[in-house]
Amino acid sequence: MLTDHRITSIETARITTRYPRTVGRNARLPSHGSGFGSTVAVLRTDTGASGWGILRGTLDGCDDVIGLPLTDLFDPATGVIHPSAFPLDFALHDLAGTILGTPVHTMLGGDGDRTVTCYSGAIYFDDLDPVDAPRGIAAVLANCASDWAAGYRAFKLKIGRGHRWMDADAGFARDVDVTRAVREAYPDARLLVDANNGFEPAEAVRYLRAVSDCDLFWLEEPFPEEAEGLTRLREYLASSSSRTLVADGEYKPDEAQLLDLAAAGLLDVLLMDVVDYGLTAWRRIMPTLRELGVAASPHAWGMPLKTLYAATIAAGLGDVNTVEGVPGTTEGVDTGAYHLTEGSLEVPDLPGFGLTLTAPVTNATASTPTL
Repeated sequence: MLTDHRITSIETARITTRYPRTVGRNARLPSHGSGFGSTVAVLRTDTGASGWGILRGTLDGCDDVIGLPLTDLFDPATGVIHPSAFPLDFALHDLAGTILGTPVHTMLGGDGDRTVTCYSGAIYFDDLDPVDAPRGIAAVLANCASDWAAGYRAFKLKIGRGHRWMDADAGFARDVDVTRAVREAYPDARLLVDANNGFEPAEAVRYLRAVSDCDLFWLEEPFPEEAEGLTRLREYLASSSSRTLVADGEYKPDEAQLLDLAAAGLLDVLLMDVVDYGLTAWRRIMPTLRELGVAASPHAWGMPLKTLYAATIAAGLGDVNTVEGVPGTTEGVDTGAYHLTEGSLEVPDLPGFGLTLTAPVTNATASTPTL
C-alpha cells in the first residue's frame, strides 16, 4: 500500500508543553521553566493521507523528498532510508502506520508489553528556590506528592547540588538527605537518581554508600563516561551486592564508546534521547543491545510527547526497563488514548502513534529546542 503514495507537502505546526509547576535546576543547568513551544512536521501524500511527528532539528534539505514515492523514504521494517528524510523520522512512522492501519509499536515488532512502567522525571532542585527564601526538602516532597497524585509510582531524583549550586560538602549532604526523605515518605516507590555528570567517581561511590539502604533502581550519568571511573563504580556495586543499575548515554552520546562500555559490563542501561537520537536509530541499535544484555530507556525529558514516543519504543522493540515520564500537558495534541495508571503507561492499539494533532498547520519552518 505504501507504493501508492507520494509526498506532496511538508507543513508545520506549533505545539506547547506545559508543566504543572516551574521545574528547577539540575547539576548543570538553571531553571527549566514551566514549558516551551516545539515544531512538528505534517506530511501529506497525493492520495490525501497524512501523518505527523516532532521535527528532529529543522526542515533544511527536506524539500528533496517532495514528489518522491513514500517507499523511497521509508521502509516499515527499518525506518527512514533517505538521507534527507531523517528530520521527518516520527512523521514518517506515523504516516506509514496510518496508511497501513497499523500501530507503530506493531510495525516495530510488538516485542514489548503495551503497558510500560513510567517514572516521574520532574524531581529537580526545587529545594534551592526561590533563591531569597529556599523552600528546602519540603518542596521536593511536595513535588513527589503532586506527581504521585497524577499517577506516578516512581521518581527520578536529581542529585549533584555541590557541582554548581552549593558548597561541595553541603550539596552532597543535601543530596543524601533528599534521597532519604523521599524514600522515607514513599517506602514502596521505585527511586532512581540522576547526577547529570555532576559527580567525580569517588563522590559517586561515596553517595551510593551513604544511601545504600534506599534501594535505588539506577544511578544515571554520575560522571562523564570513561572506563576507569565506571570500573571503580562497578567494583563498589559488586562488593556491596547492590542491585542498582548504571544508566548512561543521554548527554552527547558517542555510540561506539557506549557500546564498548556496555560490552565491558560497565553499563546496564543506555539512554540516548528518543528524538535527538531518533526512532530509526533505536530500531537499528536494539538488536545489538539485546546481544550485549543491556537494557534501553530512551531519554524523554522535556516533552510529555517524548514520553509517549518512548513508551511506543518500549512496546514495539522490547528490552526497555522503564520510561521517563514528563508530567504536564501538550497543547495542540490530543493524547487521550494514552493512560497513566498506578505507575504504568498504556500504549494504545491505534494506527500510527494514536495521537491527533489539533494545532493549526502552517507552512512556516522552525527548529525544535535541544533539551
